[in-house]
Amino acid sequence: MSPIRILSTILFLFLVFAVQESAVSLIHFPVTGFSLYVAVAISLIASEDHNGSLVMGFLAGIVLDLSPTSDSPFGQWALVFTLIGYLFAVNKESIADFTSSPITFVLLVAVGSAAAFALDLGFGAMLGEENGSIKHDLIISVGNGMWSIIFAPIFLPGLRYARRFLLTSKER
Repeated sequence: MSPIRILSTILFLFLVFAVQESAVSLIHFPVTGFSLYVAVAISLIASEDHNGSLVMGFLAGIVLDLSPTSDSPFGQWALVFTLIGYLFAVNKESIADFTSSPITFVLLVAVGSAAAFALDLGFGAMLGEENGSIKHDLIISVGNGMWSIIFAPIFLPGLRYARRFLLTSKER
């Protein structure tokens, strides 16, 4: 990724983060909350090439770590998203099959969002955080995946357009 693309991606992620913190997090969803930022980050990570998945995962995690509402140790979300980026990079050939169809891409985003929250809760438990009961943690992960299935078809077309806009002419 070029330095200009990294800067534009960080600015875009901060914009999505601002929308998440100022609008989406104020809505009280039944069952559990919905994280637009996590769903957008998973979508961007899945859309990248091998190296881009790792870089995008790290950048998305660092931006989420800067959240004033985050009570997790700094770097925990960066670790989660970098691990997800690594998994996408290693399995890029099979992931490309999922991203080609809109329905499977929505399911991939939902599973990725649920996995991101499960990994965050798992790493938090390893670092000694009090996360609550396993039942509550499972409800958070599955609930976020459920809301991602519902809302992903709404924002994915705009996200694909934004991603094309963020690419430099050399990368197109």
